Amino acid sequence: MSLYSALYAGVSGLSAQSAAMATVADNITNINTVGYKGVEAQFRTLVTDGRAKANYSAGGVAAAPTALVSKQGLLQASGSSTDLAIDGGGFFVTRTGTGDDSSVSFTRAGSFKQDEEGFLRNSSGLYLQGWRIDNSGSYQNTGSLDQLEPVRVSDLVGTASPTTRLQMRANLQTDAVVGTPEGTFTRPFEVYDSQGGAHTLTTTFTKTAPNNWTVTISSPDATPTQIATGTMVFNGDGSLKSITGLDQDAATGGVQIKPNWVNANADAEYISLQFGTPGDPTAATPTPGGIDGITQFGGVSSVVSSNVNGGLLGNLVSVDVSKSGRVNAIFDDGSTREVFQLPIATFQNPDGLTRLSGNAYTVSKASGGVTLNEPGSLGAGDIASSSLEASTVDLASEFTNMIRFQRAYSASSKIITTVDDMLREVSDLKR
Repeated sequence: MSLYSALYAGVSGLSAQSAAMATVADNITNINTVGYKGVEAQFRTLVTDGRAKANYSAGGVAAAPTALVSKQGLLQASGSSTDLAIDGGGFFVTRTGTGDDSSVSFTRAGSFKQDEEGFLRNSSGLYLQGWRIDNSGSYQNTGSLDQLEPVRVSDLVGTASPTTRLQMRANLQTDAVVGTPEGTFTRPFEVYDSQGGAHTLTTTFTKTAPNNWTVTISSPDATPTQIATGTMVFNGDGSLKSITGLDQDAATGGVQIKPNWVNANADAEYISLQFGTPGDPTAATPTPGGIDGITQFGGVSSVVSSNVNGGLLGNLVSVDVSKSGRVNAIFDDGSTREVFQLPIATFQNPDGLTRLSGNAYTVSKASGGVTLNEPGSLGAGDIASSSLEASTVDLASEFTNMIRFQRAYSASSKIITTVDDMLREVSDLKR
């Protein structure tokens, strides 16, 4: 009987509008939740018989809530350097605990703070994951979640970091005469071994001919004391033309040495000496020399600026996260060390992720597999430090939807009461 199908259609309308009202309630209550993605209530028809005929049987309606996970929220400034937001696609990788057996989840809620053990956790208690950076500043992305570790920087306090980089900007006196004091320039630096031991590393530049200088690196704490020697040639405009006789550092474009310290307990580490960018006259398009390191101009020989990393790490002052996802620990002695690289997880269909409590998501069949990349590459967004992503909920739209769903619910209830009156009329025919 068609009246019964109309009755059931009214019931389905009540159920669908109730579910739609639940999405409105969820959205409004999470309007201030960091990184929350609003849920949109959509509807789909229920059809019992699709063929058009005189005896029509009503089907009804069902709610189909859809989470708009891929929608970008507004980035808002924050006063904490560990508050992070993603400007673009992707998610932070988190775990529910610090162990490898803890459940993995993905979130846009970047309100991370250090807990009592130094781990970065957000307001839902999820631990931020990243690749640990070694002493050479590198890490390995295998694409596996098992290679990630909980981001913790407090365990570096009181440890040592070897010197791996020495940057130097200096000028060598162009009119210095060979064999004179002006023709020799010496500058010592304090460097550190892998156990935090301090050593004096001396760079000596000796003029041997016009535009030609010999550079010698030595240390009384190394065996042998003369570590390396080479030749620097300058162009007529004072820029660096070439460096020969020293091992090239392919990673940084500089030269590298590996002192054997007298402190035999400390491992020997490569030190990259960044003296500037030499030209390449043999290239298809010859390049001139650079003036970003050692130059040869008028005036006395002097150091313009220098920077040496490494040393004993003191008390942790703050944590800084770069746009590319590098987590830097800053200590009270002014030293900075890169400790973690944050990955960004991307999916073919982020709207298909399964929602979890704590404003997080997990992989589903509809979302596709997870891909881990550095921020800013292959569809992954950049990281914005001292920022938080606001909820995507629009309060005006939600109140409008509340009115719509309330009216639709009342209309569905009218269907039920009207059918009830009609059925009563049928039952009264027998009287």
